[in-house]
Formats: sequence, structure tokens, C-alpha cells
Amino acid sequence: MSTSTFKKVAVIGAGTMGAGIAGQVANAGIEVWLLDLASEGEQVNALAERGMQRLQDPDAPGLMSDAAAENIHLGNIRDDFDQLADCDWIAEAVVERLDIKQDLYRRINDVCRDDAIITSNTSTIPISLLTQGMPESFCERFAITHFFNPVRFMRLLELVRGEHTRDEIMQQLDAFCDQQLGKGVVHCADTPGFLGNRVGVFAIQCALHTGFEMGLSPAEADALFGRPMGIPKTGVFGLYDLIGIDLMSDVVKSLVNILPAGDDFHNVAAEIPLMTRMIANGQTGNKNGQGFFRDVPTDNPDVTSNEVFTREVLDLKTNTYQPYQRLELPLAQKAEAQGIQVLLDDDSHYGRYAWQVLSRTLCYAASLIPEVGDDIVPVDDAMKLGYNWVQGPFELLDQIGTERFVSRLEAEGREVPALLQQARGDQFYTVLDKKLCARRADGSYPAIERAEGVLRFSELRRTLQAQNSNAMASWFIVDDAAIVEFHSKANALDGDSMIILQDAIQQAEARGLRGVIIHNDAQHFSCGVNLGAVQTYYQAEDYQGLDDFLNHFQQVVLAMRNSPLPVIAAPSGLSIGGGFEVVLHADQVIGHANSVTGLVESLVGVVPGGGGCKETLYRNLEKYGDIDTASWKAFMNLGYGRTGTSPIISKKLAMLREQDGWLMNRDRLLNQALKTLDQVQKAPPREAIPLSGEPVYTAMCEWLVKARDEGQLYPHDVVVGSEIAGILTGGNCTASTLHSEQDLFDAERRAFLRLVKTPQTRARIDSMLGSGSSIRN
Repeated sequence: MSTSTFKKVAVIGAGTMGAGIAGQVANAGIEVWLLDLASEGEQVNALAERGMQRLQDPDAPGLMSDAAAENIHLGNIRDDFDQLADCDWIAEAVVERLDIKQDLYRRINDVCRDDAIITSNTSTIPISLLTQGMPESFCERFAITHFFNPVRFMRLLELVRGEHTRDEIMQQLDAFCDQQLGKGVVHCADTPGFLGNRVGVFAIQCALHTGFEMGLSPAEADALFGRPMGIPKTGVFGLYDLIGIDLMSDVVKSLVNILPAGDDFHNVAAEIPLMTRMIANGQTGNKNGQGFFRDVPTDNPDVTSNEVFTREVLDLKTNTYQPYQRLELPLAQKAEAQGIQVLLDDDSHYGRYAWQVLSRTLCYAASLIPEVGDDIVPVDDAMKLGYNWVQGPFELLDQIGTERFVSRLEAEGREVPALLQQARGDQFYTVLDKKLCARRADGSYPAIERAEGVLRFSELRRTLQAQNSNAMASWFIVDDAAIVEFHSKANALDGDSMIILQDAIQQAEARGLRGVIIHNDAQHFSCGVNLGAVQTYYQAEDYQGLDDFLNHFQQVVLAMRNSPLPVIAAPSGLSIGGGFEVVLHADQVIGHANSVTGLVESLVGVVPGGGGCKETLYRNLEKYGDIDTASWKAFMNLGYGRTGTSPIISKKLAMLREQDGWLMNRDRLLNQALKTLDQVQKAPPREAIPLSGEPVYTAMCEWLVKARDEGQLYPHDVVVGSEIAGILTGGNCTASTLHSEQDLFDAERRAFLRLVKTPQTRARIDSMLGSGSSIRN
């Protein structure tokens, strides 16, 4: 049975994980039954319905589209158990009690087909216990599929086989979860906690306990245990709030119960009295509105708003909330820019904290080899895919240097894991015969093998020589194609980014390459133009410099469209603002299923100035065929800063075209782009279009004023919206006046410059750069 025959799936257990699994199956276009216990009364499927509501939460949508919701059928295990009779895969995600799971498996075995695959989402019960007493025919097609929350967005899938699980079952699950569910599949031994949680929770607990022991505030600890270490910016206290302090406490307890007595995890697992009191008081994190951080309503006379929120942070010594100010530690900023070694070389209180957390975490990861397997790659994969680390533990050890790391451990009289002693002075990763290889426990260096079609640029680039590079971007040659990679913080774009893109296009044409692909392996394709650079321009009153930058940006993206070579954008994560303007000018888009696209410049008081207004108007004109309708559609999308949270929604908003494609697994984007390059059809040059002119422009301005008077918009929204209206309609010009592509470019730049001269736009940009959120004024 190949993956294509997975036509019907059942998920039993409609809690957070079960609902998430069902949602991702539905996103793949597959019929899925979501079952839970039957409820009393008329709402017999109340538990399953609650799971569906979680998937449809607009703040964390588990579904890619309304069509995906239609693939989900809700039911209960009393009335709908017979639906399992023709399922290809049955995934169990019920409460972590062995007796309940085993009772369920016996029922499943009585109903399901002889070739149906059954899996559990557990990470705390050994597979040998799960299948105890079950017939061998059941054990042969049973495995653990451990997903991470939220299922739609977290890439890691830990796949665990039992003693009797057949090879073809593991192959089917691997291929299905990789290609159709979009997961990075990591095969794990049946050891406690597997890989992701075993290392990830240890790191979190180590950061937490060390922070308490050293007297750091939540703000200080999070400023270090975050981006400076290549870890998500939530930090440790912020992450506890995000997950839920009570839930994290339960996770820790479950690991304590299953890990052997001598495991170092027990040394970072003790309950902290303050946190025990917090749980009792309902201070469990974001879900209850307060944890280590909270947001409280306050009045701000500088902002025209009915209500804004002030951030507060818990003082760990007094257990009282105090005003929170975003902490900018020079050490953390330097480490983020120059690398993790900066933290480890620092002898301050903060440097010692970083060393304690990192050294213990890296030693713990190394100590697990060979218990969890001989291969280091799955450990690194688990942390990158399941915890969003930029680098895995062994990649970090390479960055630090094994000799340096071990020498410092010895100088402190600390125990050195056997693997680190053996690898002392060596790299864990190296390039041999133009292939990336990873050191195994026995000291050998086999090449890293990925599934057919999987091509991670972060690995490939280590075998390549950049053709041109600066701090913001680089370009390489792969398979006779130019690959452009943005690699700045959040992949924000500035003049240097565009210089590399321009050079790649010009050199690809000059050298007769197959085309250009714009892609990277970072969390986000690009979060837009560097607002800090824009701020520098207006603070210096250098409007000519700003205009020159915008013009250069426009001409580079225009060169993408006008190049005789095909240009493909292969984005994942956020492609917003200027990043999306790059995507808009590609001949073909091959995006990830979770790509978020949109032009959000209005939210910070400016307009898209790199061709975004122009392309939005052209795209909507192509979609609707009527300039007035196209103008209004573009006006609404740009004015509200709307985003498409999946390629399906982006197509409905005319952000992507029908010919643009997407894949469930982001690790397959680059390979697909390379395969598609020779099939791309170049779009013809844009022709001048007759704009709607003064009648529609006036109507838009009147709409803005009315919306402001009704409390739907803020005063400066009217100013920004009026500029957008002027670009899209031509302003006070006569209806049907022709505007060329360059005319629209020019209009964008003029509007952008007018807006950055206003104090209201500057206040929005300053707020975004200072606090991470834009004020409404």
C-alpha cells in the first residue's frame, strides 16, 4: 500500500493533539473522522466539536482553508466506531493511561481491516507496553507517531517502531507524514522522551532553574536564552507562559517518571515553590492572562485608542507585577550579530548564565549517544524541527569547537561525556567528496542521506562556494541555476540585499544559466524591508537617499520580471512587506503550505513602495477584469494590511496566481523549484492600464472618513488610506488615464516619502522598532 492509498483516516481523541492531527490530515485533502467519548444530552459529539473549534480559532488556525474543514467528520467512539472498518490509518491520541489505550486497541483490532495501520501519539509509554497482550498481526502494523503542537506548524514527527513492526509499515508512515502531512520525520529508538522532548525540555528546565539560582529576572533570562543562542525569542519564561505553566509542569513530571534515576534531567526537574503557588493562584500563563508576564489595560494620551495594554513582568523575589520594559542587553545583541561564542567568552553574570545553560544542555545531548542511537543527525533535526532552534546541539558544538569546549569543562573539573572525549578536536559535521557528512559514535563520517526530493539549502550551501555575498544575502550556483539566499535578521531587506539579487540576475543572464531561484531555509522568507534603515533615513532627513533606495528596489524587482530567464520564488514562513514584493515579481511561486503572504505596510503608516501597490492592482485586474472592482479590492487588501495565512487563501486574495504552486513539506521546495525551472513561462511585460481616476478616488476618500467617524479607523489610517487610494486610482486624474508600470512605481515612492515626513508615521515606525508592536494613532 503506497501513500496514495491513504484515503480515509480516523483520529481517536479530540484534545489539542488529536484535533491538530485530524486538521493536518484534512489539510492534505484526506477524509478524516475525529472521534472522542460520547457526551450526555443532545450534543453527543460535544468533545469532537470542541476539537473542531480549536482548529478554527482565527488566532491559531489549524486548517488551511474552509475546504479542509469539509474533510473532517465528527463523531464518538460509541456511535461511530464502525467508521474505523475501512480506515487506512487509525491514530490514537487519548489520555496517557496504559489501561485506557490497551482497551481501545482491543476494540480497534476487532473492527479495523487487516492491513490498517494503527499508531499512538504517546511520548511517555514504551511501545512494548502499549502492544502487550495484542496479537502479533496487530503489533506488526503498530507504531508511534509523535507529533508536536501545534501540529499544523511544528515540523517534527518522531516515528518509533516496535519489535514486531514491519518495515513496509514504517516506510508507508514515513512517506505519508513527509510528503502529505509535510513533516520532517525523525526515526527514534523507543527510549524515554524520544529525542525532541528529551533534549528540549532539559534545555528549558536548565535555563529556568539556572535563572532562579543566579537571580536573573524573566526579562534578563529571556534576553539571553533566545535569539543570541539561536533559540526562538520567546525565551524560557515567555515559553512557559506560552505553553502554560501548569502544562509544562505536567510534562516535566511525566519525564521524571519515565527517565532512569541517574539521568541528569532529575537535577533540573525539582518543583519551584513560587511556580507551585502561581499554578494554585491561576497564574498559568497566556491562556489565563497572567503568568510570568501579563498585559493590563491602561490609558495612553499619546494614542487615539479606547484601550491599549501595558506589559508587566513578575518580580520573582516579591511575587508582584512590575512595569516591563523591553531589555536590550548589549551582550545579547552582540552575540546575535556575531555568534554564540561571544556569550561564552563573556565573564559577566550574563555570560556565566549562558555558559551554564549551554554547556549543560550540550553535554546532556552528547551523553545520549549511543543510548538513543549512533547518529547525531536525528538529535539535531529534532531540536531544529521540534523546537525551532537555528542549530542543533552538535552543530553548536562545531561552532564553539570541541577542543575548546572540552578544555573548559576539564578546567572546571566537570565530567566530559564519552562522545565529546572521542570527538575532541574533530568536527561533528564536515564536507567530504562534496557531500555533507556527520560523525557517528564509532568515529566514521557517512554522508547525510535524505529522502528522495528532500533538499535542505542550509545543508547544501555548506558544500558550495558563494558567487557573491555580503552580510545580508548571497548567491550560489546549483544545478546550473542561480540560488539567491537572504540571511539577515528576520531576512529583512535593504540595499545590500537587492545588490545581491541584482547581481545574481545579471550574472545568470551573462553566464547562460537556467534561471534564478530565491529561497532560504530560515524560519521566514523575509519579514520585509528593514524598518531600521528607513528610520535612519528620516532621522537624517535624507529623503533623496530614501527615494534612491526605493527606486533601486523597484528596478531590481522589475529586472526579475523582465529578465529573459525564469525566476522562481520558493518562500516559506512569512513573506510580508518588501519580502512579498520580491515574491510578487517572480514568474513562478512554489511556496510552503504554511506560507503567510501580504503587504502590511499600512500598519506602520507607509505604503508598499517596492511595486506592491502596482502588482496588487494588476493582479486584481487580471482576476476581476474590471478596473473599478480591481481598485477597490486592492484598496481594501492594502489598507487593512490583509495577509493570506495559506496559499489557498492567498490565491483567493489575488496574492498568488492559479499557476503558483505549494507543497506541504518545506524541505521539498528547492528540489521542486529546480525541477520546475525549465517549465516556467515568462510573463509578458506589463502594459499601461486605464486607472479609475477622480470618481473612485473621491469615493474611497469618503469611505475612509466615514469609517473613521464610525470608529473603525484611526485618524492616521485615513491619511495612509488616502495615499493608497491615490496610487491605485491616479487620484484626481480623469477616469481612464493610462498609467504605466513606471508611473505606478513613481506614485508609490512619492506617497511613501510624504508619509515618512509625518510625525504619526514616524511614531508608528518608532514604536514597532522599540517595542515590537505598532501603535494606532
